[in-house]
Amino acid sequence: MAKKVSGRARIENEAELLTAPIAEKNGVWIYDVEYVKEGSEYFLNIYIEKDGGVGILDCEAVSRELSDKLDEADLISDAYTLVVSSPGLGRALTKDRHLENSLGQKVEGKLFKALAQIGGKEFEGILTAWDAETITIETEPAKAVKSRGKKKKAVQEEESVSQESADTTECITLPRKEIASLRLYLDL
Repeated sequence: MAKKVSGRARIENEAELLTAPIAEKNGVWIYDVEYVKEGSEYFLNIYIEKDGGVGILDCEAVSRELSDKLDEADLISDAYTLVVSSPGLGRALTKDRHLENSLGQKVEGKLFKALAQIGGKEFEGILTAWDAETITIETEPAKAVKSRGKKKKAVQEEESVSQESADTTECITLPRKEIASLRLYLDL
């Protein structure tokens, strides 16, 4: 049975199909397309990239040509703003192609609910593997989680932690459906 595509997903897919030849003609490729509502306004965000980085002229060239194609296609019935830009340094990793291109790089993310395995909701580490259901990161072992009991007992730390265990890393596999957000790590 075919999976039903939401209106948002249909717009994103069709916008990407319209953008692809324009991007190629302008020497860039599509990183991502998203159709979002922020407050009462709609935005069609087209993220492009190229080797050496995307400049304002790249964005302008794609935007001008794409705007005309979108008007011709009458793809979106609501009033919206077209935004063509770079995905930025701390880019979101939302698609399989993003994960594939980010293998071996440091990532950071948030889960929908805390996991003792990572010591909370937030995590960071090196993306080492992914598949349709999971991602695997190499990270430092989770630190102790503070007790939230009635007496708010302090967590007792182990008195002796060997240097060897302090330098170890572990691979953690997380279900993709539990990941609220995942992006390249941005070291500020």
